[in-house]
Amino acid sequence: MVPTLVAGEALADCLRSLEAQEWRDFETVVVDNSGCGRAKAGPPARVIANARNLGFGAAVNQAVRQSAADYVATLNDDAVAEPQWLGRMVAAMDARPDAGMCAPCVRLSESRLDSAGMLLCADGVAKQRGHGRQPAEFARACEVLLPSGSAALYRRRMLDEIGLFDEDFFLYCEDTDLGLRARWAGWACLYVPDARVDHRHSHTAGRASPMKAYYVERNRLFVIGKNFPAPMIPPALLAAIERYFWTGLAVMRGQGVAGQYHREGGSPLRLGWTVVTAHAAALRALFPILRKRRAIRASARIAPAEFRRLARAHAIAPREVAAL
Repeated sequence: MVPTLVAGEALADCLRSLEAQEWRDFETVVVDNSGCGRAKAGPPARVIANARNLGFGAAVNQAVRQSAADYVATLNDDAVAEPQWLGRMVAAMDARPDAGMCAPCVRLSESRLDSAGMLLCADGVAKQRGHGRQPAEFARACEVLLPSGSAALYRRRMLDEIGLFDEDFFLYCEDTDLGLRARWAGWACLYVPDARVDHRHSHTAGRASPMKAYYVERNRLFVIGKNFPAPMIPPALLAAIERYFWTGLAVMRGQGVAGQYHREGGSPLRLGWTVVTAHAAALRALFPILRKRRAIRASARIAPAEFRRLARAHAIAPREVAAL
């Protein structure tokens, strides 16, 4: 499933990489969220065209509902998969019936990693495991917390059980929420290092933008409200304050995404106001979030203590998040 807004040359490169996959038993579905029919139907992909941008999760869900496949792969339109990508993930999942998710090795370049699965900060923000480091440092197959939706494989039986992407997220963190819901339901996630993808990070939405800041901030509160056990919520507030502190320093020092935002003319005051509006939006959604929280707990197969253990085992510190 390949959602797209731009449907330009990057999408063409992505589709060519899927056409070159060695494992052939799959269908490629492009969901065009541009609102103006930019993606054209025809080999190697079927196109679902929307009249407006429905968001990442809703786009993927559309394609999933029209498919009966045993596995669902998601791939950003700015990603290029190596020929063995899909086959190696399917083989890994076939060998592990308890695995509901699979994370490939997603690279920014030959020498820099984008993600080897995802890590979870105590404030609900998920960040890429190994981001910016050498891919060779993450050459061992292992279990990880959850995959990045930029390139992932999901077991259909798991999706039928826990539900699809939460469309209320619209953009960002919906993969975190889905992965944590899967964890509550007892599903594992595999990291397959020899299934490789090259990714132009945030090619569509921009690596640093007020829109991205708003959705990440609002949606990490959705993640907390839906998935965090009660003992994890007070530490989430403290971790958020710590992250804000380190983000402020990053702005002043010109480091990471926050520094890039400032260099590109972004105002710290506007960033602060974005945080306020995101919190207000999350508060307005409180009752629907609490209903979803109760549903997740009602079907949970692990205890809250085990969820907290998983979160600790795959944690990233607020200072590290602010530096990325």
